[in-house]
Amino acid sequence: MNASKEVMTKVQLVDSKFSPSEAADVVSSLIREKINFHKLHRLSMCEGNVNSNTKYDDSRVVELDLERKKFKEICREAKANGKRIKINGILEIEIID
Repeated sequence: MNASKEVMTKVQLVDSKFSPSEAADVVSSLIREKINFHKLHRLSMCEGNVNSNTKYDDSRVVELDLERKKFKEICREAKANGKRIKINGILEIEIID
């Protein structure tokens, strides 16, 4: 079995400097979309079987919500200190087995 992975492409999702308010909007929107994805995935799994195992989606929603709260604190700190926030987000996309 070949354990190596090959990144097929990279997508530069965001690469810029933002005010704390702008950064909060950008990151909150991204996190909100991922939370919604997991909630919809969980719902679709349960439509056919109310006993579906949704632990992964449940845990990701909790994790993402915690990350959103951590980032809000970073934004508050930056704002209090008159700082800006640099965000660099790259998606690495690969084909896997």
